[in-house]
Amino acid sequence: MLSRVLGQGLRLGARGSPALTSLGGARRLLNIHEADSQELMKSYGLNVARGAKAKSPEEAVTAAKSMSTSKVVLKAQVLAGGRGKGVFDNGFSGGVHVLDNDESKVREIASQMIGHNLITKQTGKEGRPCNMIQVVEAVNVQKEFYLALLLDRAAMGPVMIGSSQGGMDIEAVAAENPDAIVKLPIDIDGGLSMEAATNFARQMGIPDSCVDSAADQMVKLYQLFLERDCSLVEINPFAQVGPSEVMCLDAKLNFDDNAEFRQSGVFEKRDTTQENKADVEAAKFDLNYIQLDGNIGCLVNGAGLAMATMDIIQLHGGSPANFLDVGGGATARQVTEAFKLITQDPNVSAILVNIFGGIMRCDVIAEGIIHAASDLDLSVPIIVRLQGTNREEAKEMIANSGLDIISSDELDDAAFRAVQLSKIVELARQAHVHVTFREAERPHHDDDVMTPYFT
Repeated sequence: MLSRVLGQGLRLGARGSPALTSLGGARRLLNIHEADSQELMKSYGLNVARGAKAKSPEEAVTAAKSMSTSKVVLKAQVLAGGRGKGVFDNGFSGGVHVLDNDESKVREIASQMIGHNLITKQTGKEGRPCNMIQVVEAVNVQKEFYLALLLDRAAMGPVMIGSSQGGMDIEAVAAENPDAIVKLPIDIDGGLSMEAATNFARQMGIPDSCVDSAADQMVKLYQLFLERDCSLVEINPFAQVGPSEVMCLDAKLNFDDNAEFRQSGVFEKRDTTQENKADVEAAKFDLNYIQLDGNIGCLVNGAGLAMATMDIIQLHGGSPANFLDVGGGATARQVTEAFKLITQDPNVSAILVNIFGGIMRCDVIAEGIIHAASDLDLSVPIIVRLQGTNREEAKEMIANSGLDIISSDELDDAAFRAVQLSKIVELARQAHVHVTFREAERPHHDDDVMTPYFT
């Protein structure tokens, strides 16, 4: 992640905790395909290689015939880094291929790529589907550089990052040779001037003959970054392709989800086949959901409370199965959909609901919980902790629902119960038996106890 590059190579501050870093990396920022990114860049006057999309081997052949070069590049349009070193699920190696502009060769390579999953270091073992490739004219690259624009908290605005070592993993460069990376904080009000861009190009080590071309491209990239509400523009490589010309030969563009209302044309390029299905469903109902690898489902309102909930689960020896923030204005329908997201994970063996009702009313949450528990035929214990607005009404609704929902007034107790009950469910699953839970009051003890029933 470029945030790590800023922290390591540019000394802009300490890295965040692993938990915060991983959650931050999973934010729903729109990422579009390289072919779409280059089309957008071309509209800003940026130098990009001539290319065309192809969704079948025949379309790839047609696209290649329209190219004027003797060699072409076939690029898998998969939203993941490390495509060049990836492997398709059919055993074919490489998501980027440079080959002769020969009809039979183009058809052969394209058929090995289109319709198959590409597995890279960023995709997981199942990979991501390659439904389309980009056919691009090959260019004579003389020198590769790295260029990126992103928003940085430490600089309190946009930062341009450059390096003379392009075509490489920028994180590896930052770790092994941090002096090879340069940065330029940009005044959001003043913008990026040609003078500043020219000086930065020289700092990157771009030859004098190409400095004017590079500076022009930088100013145009910044214009795109600003006008299109980008959170990231990354060009790797930013390449010298002639005596006095540079070109953007690869592109990764991310956009702020909050800008969808004014960037509708860009957001139409979203490819949901490249995303986690649960993330797509969460976005439909405006839920902040991140799937983790634990077994205790969490439904919380507020990101800070969600982080605290996950921490206390781990304190009691458990492991959260997800981060799920329903926000401050959730409806009963959203709560029901949140339960659907949680329960589609087969690893979930208990669900902890932790709501602090300020803007969010506890009775609305209770209504959603009751609907979900009734409609989804939930087979795992639900532990609910409600505090705040309409708490008593919510508790009464749950108590009168006739459902086996376990209530707790304190977060520590609720987390402890969730962890212990999940262990019982795990043991029951191993023994191939079904278990349900009901609260039972014991007159000689202040606390309620949980009675498991095995079938």
